Amino acid sequence: MLSPAPSPAPSPDVAVIGAGPAGLMAAEIAASAGLRVVIFDQTPSPARKLLLAGRGGLNLTHSEPLDRFLPRYGAAEPLFRRLLTDFPPDALRDWAAGLGVETFVGSSGRVFPVGMKASTLVRAWLRRLDGLGVVLHRRHRWTGWDADGRLTLENAEGESVTLAPRATLLALGGASWPRTGSDGRWTGILAARGVEIAPFRPSNMGFEVPWSDHLRARFAGQPVKSVGLSAAGRRIKGEFVITDSGIEGGAVYALSAPLRDAIAADGHAILTLDLLPDLSEAALLKRLRQRGAESLATFLKKALGLTGARAALLREFTPAAALSDPAALARSLKALPMPLTGVRPLDRAISSAGGVLLSELDDQFMLTRAPGIFLAGEMLDWEAPTGGYLLQGCFAMGVAVGRGIVARLETPYR
Repeated sequence: MLSPAPSPAPSPDVAVIGAGPAGLMAAEIAASAGLRVVIFDQTPSPARKLLLAGRGGLNLTHSEPLDRFLPRYGAAEPLFRRLLTDFPPDALRDWAAGLGVETFVGSSGRVFPVGMKASTLVRAWLRRLDGLGVVLHRRHRWTGWDADGRLTLENAEGESVTLAPRATLLALGGASWPRTGSDGRWTGILAARGVEIAPFRPSNMGFEVPWSDHLRARFAGQPVKSVGLSAAGRRIKGEFVITDSGIEGGAVYALSAPLRDAIAADGHAILTLDLLPDLSEAALLKRLRQRGAESLATFLKKALGLTGARAALLREFTPAAALSDPAALARSLKALPMPLTGVRPLDRAISSAGGVLLSELDDQFMLTRAPGIFLAGEMLDWEAPTGGYLLQGCFAMGVAVGRGIVARLETPYR
């Protein structure tokens, strides 16, 4: 386990600010190359967000082929094509195995540690870093630079700490889950130096839905399983949870970016549900035309297996007249429009979009206007859905920036 030092080394080769996946991975790469590395984190424990994210099972990456994996990064796909070519999902699994943490592929294609625990991986990782000579300073908040260009921090006692590393990596996180240290307070420091920063927006978050009192009272907290979801020309199959104010869950997060942008542009968005994705509309229509004198609820249960929350959603968003028209009902079952009227706030989101523009960095993630200052992780303007894509991106970026730091420090006068 990394041990806190009483005070920072006067001149480490590399100072890493932020002990999340990107920062820790870059520290490992740099230390493995023989560089003296010091990590600072403003929280009492490193990898805090990673630990919280892994409470229900740490989803490290995904097993799908890269031609399907890469489009998950949206506008940043060209960048991640390079990053994941150099450090693909299999490389991440091999890295975890090197820590003694074996992984497996779940039924959904997502990759998890065999023990499902983030804490096991983090402890093994910190032991490796400790063995490489990396020193961790907890409860140190980055405050910028002094008049001489030296790095400044504030420790838990409110004392100022100053040092002059040969290279600095800022891996400070975005602005979601502020209790983990990702509070976005660093934006003012970089903006003052002319660095362009896109406003933070929630990513991988829930949405508000105008539920009826009946649906909210009966079904809030219940999962909706094995449904299709469509938005912005993309369709996935998965599940989500009905909340008191709307919806959340993995399938929703996968479509959250286009839905969020639509709400920002138009004030609302439509998420289309396929309540019976394994049956075609033609097959449904054939069965619906066989309904006799049974009530609709009984028929849907017996003939289609549609009960509970899915049946409630059908009634919630289907006009009464359509419920008695087989053709209209079949269309609703396959393409039920769910109106979304708002986005859950940033501090409740799993991750954030926005941050330092990628155009501010060179190919090695160094600020072009501040040589020797590197950036990585969620503080940059990119986003990816949960399901392993977000974490894979952070790990791969950490590898790339670590190699970039090593290349710079090994090449004199760059």
